[in-house]
Amino acid sequence: MNENCFTSLWYELNRIDNVDQQVNHILEFCKPYLQQSDKIAEQLTDFTEQSLSPIKAIAKANHQTERNIQIKQKKYFGYSVKEINRYQRFLKAIEYLENIASKPSKEDWFTIINDCGYYDQSQLISDFKYYLNLSPTKYLKFQQDICNPVN
Repeated sequence: MNENCFTSLWYELNRIDNVDQQVNHILEFCKPYLQQSDKIAEQLTDFTEQSLSPIKAIAKANHQTERNIQIKQKKYFGYSVKEINRYQRFLKAIEYLENIASKPSKEDWFTIINDCGYYDQSQLISDFKYYLNLSPTKYLKFQQDICNPVN
């Protein structure tokens, strides 16, 4: 293409008054660019069995190596299962700390580490630094200052 395809699409959409027709026009415009989705990607998306590792189960079902499924996971979704598990563990820790921030009780870091699935305190601190650039203690103080300011 010698021109910006989205500029021509924008001009075409401006000539259409009906929103439904605009949506249909966009869908027609996109058809040549869309590909049939990968069978493995669909299986990863639809995987719901919580007790099994999606990588192991899908690799076994498709007679492929776990590494091959990991590569496809990263390719199609932009993140690995390990990365999403880390993020979900971090969100659980955040939720835990938010509940603590609203109560006058003292935090028990080892309970938080255990309940949220961390191996040790350094892993918890590392995740907080990675996602928020704060230590868990500073985050908790920040939450308490916002949620329960002392007047």
